[in-house]
Amino acid sequence: MKNKNRRQYLIAVGLFVLFYVLMLSALLICEKDQPGSHIHTFADAIWYSLVTISTVGYGDVTPVTAAGHAIGIVFLLMSMGVLVALFGSVVSVITSEGLPLFRLGLRRHDNWYYFAEFTSEADTLARDVLNEDPDGVIIFGINKEMEIEKPDYPCFFINVSPSRIVAHKKGVGERCKLFFLEEDDIGRNLKAMNVHELDADVYARTMSGSEKMSGNIHFFHSDDCCARSYWRENPVHPMEDIIVIIGFGNYGTALLERAILMNINDSDFDVSYHVFGDSSRFRQIHVNLNAAMGINRKDPGHDSIFFHDEEWESAHDIIQDADRIIVCDDDVEKGWDTYWQIQRFYKNKGRIHLRSNRVAPGVEYFGTNEQIYTVNQIVRTRLNDAARLMNDLYRRSVKESLDWEELSDRLKQSKIAAADHLIMKIRILLNDRNISSIDYSTFKAAYDSLCKAKKDPARLDMLRRIEHARWVRFYAYYNWKYGVTKDIRKRENSMICNYDDLSEDQKAYHDRAWDLIGELAKTLSS
Repeated sequence: MKNKNRRQYLIAVGLFVLFYVLMLSALLICEKDQPGSHIHTFADAIWYSLVTISTVGYGDVTPVTAAGHAIGIVFLLMSMGVLVALFGSVVSVITSEGLPLFRLGLRRHDNWYYFAEFTSEADTLARDVLNEDPDGVIIFGINKEMEIEKPDYPCFFINVSPSRIVAHKKGVGERCKLFFLEEDDIGRNLKAMNVHELDADVYARTMSGSEKMSGNIHFFHSDDCCARSYWRENPVHPMEDIIVIIGFGNYGTALLERAILMNINDSDFDVSYHVFGDSSRFRQIHVNLNAAMGINRKDPGHDSIFFHDEEWESAHDIIQDADRIIVCDDDVEKGWDTYWQIQRFYKNKGRIHLRSNRVAPGVEYFGTNEQIYTVNQIVRTRLNDAARLMNDLYRRSVKESLDWEELSDRLKQSKIAAADHLIMKIRILLNDRNISSIDYSTFKAAYDSLCKAKKDPARLDMLRRIEHARWVRFYAYYNWKYGVTKDIRKRENSMICNYDDLSEDQKAYHDRAWDLIGELAKTLSS
């Protein structure tokens, strides 16, 4: 399309030049041999045409024939078109692309963040970008004249392609970051065509696929971002026995997945998750999950998941006995309706958490744009840093281990799950279930507690049981099962069994996950 427009433009310019030359030639033929004529050479004809077209009108060179006067009128009419085109070009440069691109070019040394559209999600992420990088340059790929509420922070509205933005950066400073925040934008947005060829990092929202497609394309899942944020900010409390999840679409599935991988506590208490919604596909996929949890049954010492085929309205006893109800239907309006029905018609002893981007007084909500669309969640500047660091520490002690970028998606997810559980490990070591953020002092205090625990055989055994439960849950979730030897192709491992059936060496294997707390503390202190 771009080449076609350029070809049409060149053809139009060529025809204009040809017409202009023909007019000059006709003027010269008509005037050069006439008495009193001032036009005797091609240069005289060009001079007369330029003076006429520019409307200066010196009068030093004029035609004397009727045909020459007619050609002069044509030049005069051409002047009107040329002036209008020139004026339009100047206005276009000032009000459209030219001036913004010129101003943008003056900031090539700053970091550029390009958003394909101006949406509430893009606005939220742009604000967080500026909070992280105050000198960053925000670029929205739309016209400023569009009917939108203008942001109150500095930004550019330039309706040009991402490739032109990247080319305008000219490789100065860090690579551009391009964001496509509409669902599956990368597959249907024309602006996203060929972005995989650009020297830029591309972040695209999707409802399927792995986090990294190939090369410079990075996918993120808003439902997974929501789930990871939710469990970090709302950890399971020891007094909670029953947690209800209403709505088992993309968000409900993500919340249960992260609960399985993150919410592993000591064996003194266990949690029963009751899921209401269509769970048939989930159960068909995760057929080995019963190796780590009780499925539709209570399993003492292990968490349980009960999948309910009936509607939640008919499960009065469960709703009333629940310590926590999570309303997370993909349809937000349906979620609000469910929330008000529970509030109005059911006696409930626990908290009700509603996934909603609409804030209302007295409602405990989660999954807002401010929680999901952050640099930490989308670009993963810090969220996966612990997983990367854990892999680096692992590489120092194990030969032939792989760099982070060389890991398969399964191994990356394994490291991420282990890193996400770090906060639970620290809560257990410090006996504080309300910890939601980690810094050096927290790591240091947790490691000091770990050193004391290692001197107590019973305490050490309890920590190993917790890590084994977490490890088995991860592999069972991804459909590994017990095997006499480890076989990646068959997805079998000899450690997928009850903790008491492990050898002493296998039990000690889990110490590594706890020891990483000390290694991380040392790394953060340096």
